[in-house]
Amino acid sequence: MKFFSQALGMAGTNFYLFVDEESNKAVLFDAPEQTWELLEQAKQEMPFELEALYLTHGHWDHMWDASKFSDAGVPVYGHSDDKELFENAEAQRSFLAGGNTDLSSVKIDHWIEVGQPLTILGNEVEVRHVPGHCPGNVLFYMEAMKLAVVGDTIFAGSIGRIDLPGGSMEVLEQSIRTQIYTLPDETQLLSGHGPATTVGQEKATNPYVPGVV
Repeated sequence: MKFFSQALGMAGTNFYLFVDEESNKAVLFDAPEQTWELLEQAKQEMPFELEALYLTHGHWDHMWDASKFSDAGVPVYGHSDDKELFENAEAQRSFLAGGNTDLSSVKIDHWIEVGQPLTILGNEVEVRHVPGHCPGNVLFYMEAMKLAVVGDTIFAGSIGRIDLPGGSMEVLEQSIRTQIYTLPDETQLLSGHGPATTVGQEKATNPYVPGVV
């Protein structure tokens, strides 16, 4: 299996596309602005069938194009603690300059149940709830691939914002310590912004949530 990523939109938000080369099936994690157009172009060179869109959380920059995939019949997954953000685009317009955007609400087809394993492209995936940046932020841990898609919980040398509604440093720190730092050190962390990092790297060097206290 291969995965592809690119930072898109005004916030430079990463999407992650995983493609099974044998079956040509694919899944997408997060859908920032321009993701739909980019993937439609990519299909011309590497045909694939998109089976699902998994949203790490409900902030506007991660779900901007989600309604386009939903309208095309792609099942969308999200955590119910971000239900208001997913289903009510108006609730997020105040976060954006001018408040006038093309952001659309998205219909969630499947509410993610934390602790219940998912099977994605034949791989078992563990879902962990990691609030603090956003109430419904979840991570998707793929043990066989030694990686986790973590949304905006943690970045290389940094952490997610806590100044938006539902944000909390205390909660975020607990999420990082109990749900991310408990993963194997070699686990690659695919964050919502910026480059990939590893659990071991962040435990050793992250200035906001040190691995040893």
